[in-house]
Amino acid sequence: MSTMKIKKGDTVKVIAGKDKDKEGKVVAVDPKNGKVTVEGINMVTKHTKPSAANQNGGIIQKEAPIDASNVMYVHKGKATRVGFKVENGKKVRFAKSTGDVID
Repeated sequence: MSTMKIKKGDTVKVIAGKDKDKEGKVVAVDPKNGKVTVEGINMVTKHTKPSAANQNGGIIQKEAPIDASNVMYVHKGKATRVGFKVENGKKVRFAKSTGDVID
């Protein structure tokens, strides 16, 4: 992907996959692979060995990355597409549904 339209801290809605229609906050973004990690979405079980940080080890639940194309930015409670425009010599993101500048 050229530019990620989703950033860390954004609220997004999942539009495809097993967690469809769920919303969450973006925890991490991987622009190289075009993936985002969303809080509470795409939970997977991971088997861990005992270590200094985790004395017992065992099975833990954690979020796995999801493709950025499967999430949409949530603006004023509704999922919307994101576009870019130049305002005052600065490139900004805006919500396509309302035209409001996001950041």
